[in-house]
Amino acid sequence: MKTVSRTASPAHIPRKSLLLAVAAALTLGGCAHLPGGVSPLSRRIEANTLHAGRAIRAAGKKPSPWPSQRWWEMYHDPQLNRLVAEAIAGSPAVRIAQARIARVQAFAGIARSRLLPSLKADARFTRERFTENQFIPPPYAGNWSWDNLAMLDFTYDLDLWGKNRSALAAALDYVQMAGAEAQEVRLALETAVVRVYVQLSLQYTMLDIAEATLRQRQEILEISQERFAAGLATELDLSQAEAPLPAGRAEIERISETIDLLRNQLAALAGKGPGDGEHIRRPALSLDRPVGLPSVLPADLLGRRPDVAAERWRVEAAGNEIDAAKAAFYPNINLTAFAGWQSLGFSQFLSPGSLIQGFGPAISLPIFAGGRLRSQLRVSVADYDMAVEAYNGTLIRALENVANQVVSLHSLETQRVEANSSDTLARRSYDIALTAFRAGLTDYLNVLNAQNLTLREAQRKAQVEARILDTYAALMQAIGGGVPLTPPAGAGS
Repeated sequence: MKTVSRTASPAHIPRKSLLLAVAAALTLGGCAHLPGGVSPLSRRIEANTLHAGRAIRAAGKKPSPWPSQRWWEMYHDPQLNRLVAEAIAGSPAVRIAQARIARVQAFAGIARSRLLPSLKADARFTRERFTENQFIPPPYAGNWSWDNLAMLDFTYDLDLWGKNRSALAAALDYVQMAGAEAQEVRLALETAVVRVYVQLSLQYTMLDIAEATLRQRQEILEISQERFAAGLATELDLSQAEAPLPAGRAEIERISETIDLLRNQLAALAGKGPGDGEHIRRPALSLDRPVGLPSVLPADLLGRRPDVAAERWRVEAAGNEIDAAKAAFYPNINLTAFAGWQSLGFSQFLSPGSLIQGFGPAISLPIFAGGRLRSQLRVSVADYDMAVEAYNGTLIRALENVANQVVSLHSLETQRVEANSSDTLARRSYDIALTAFRAGLTDYLNVLNAQNLTLREAQRKAQVEARILDTYAALMQAIGGGVPLTPPAGAGS
């Protein structure tokens, strides 16, 4: 707002003078020199130049469509579907990400406003005693009266060098980045729910194994008691058969504790209290999907992985901020105009003679700023270099992550075959040992060894199956889930 009084006569600036002023400013701008040697040093890695490796190439030979947005439904468990939906709707992390989007959108609105004209009203009514020794005419000199001003101010920044346009472009890039980061939060939450749910399923299987093992040990004890009563076993044999039972009961209790903790964790991920976790039933997961990648990697990661897309938008924003920092070296030219009324006293306040008006350019040219503009440019360039290297690192880690999950899934398929075979052989060995022990053809230690082997192989088989379910969820996260993103223009070049 204008804070100084203006005379009642209109202010006129000849068109020729205005044009000369603008021409002079443009000439001065053309003579401005940017500091030498201040330019980005980092370069983006083009995704297609990265060697994908044998694992990714082999998986790509088994074409698989991109997963749907609700990719967790491939596990065919309605309870899991409900838990993921509740997590997305109730997680504070998701709401924080949404608030962050609203925040950067507001900043973009501020940046956009600098490209538009501004119009503001100013009104001031001051009761004061006027001096007798200045230009105040009688009867006001030496007396109390009102000094009144009402005015409209118009300002428009021409933005000849694109500083405001670059700032707006950077702000819009940050909006896109916040959207990608929000999708990253959502994908991480979805994956976390699935992976914890897989662990819950594993613990229920482990509980089954522990309870079956305890029943086997109880059966061995009963046989030992019968043999002791018949004089075919010693008290030492009876004590050895009884000793594993407390450990078996403790293992069941430990697994039950883990189940309760995992239920609490799932409830927390869904944004609920531990009481809601008590209603979670035993999972019923199934997955029959070949190991395949939906399209050519790593280029597609840019349009699928939210963390890669977010870092690329950060690079775009940093580039626009460099342009804005460069534009700050040139003159800033605003067009200004005002119109209103000004008078001493109220009697003539709205009369034609009280009208004030004027217009003209407002020009500011940076001449000496103590190195501030150069430092600001260097900050913008350093931010760009950091953004580029962060993007490069994220892209490399993303491709590594995909390759790791594919390698693990291929290995787990082989491990599953071997684990099933080992479990079958261990069960057969235990059945033989138990039959021989009941007939008195072998001692307790052979039965115990066979029973321990059965326990280990059953646990290993369950762990392999759980790892397959877990690794597939990790692969879905590694390729970015099922929601395509919008990369920056020319991102794949």
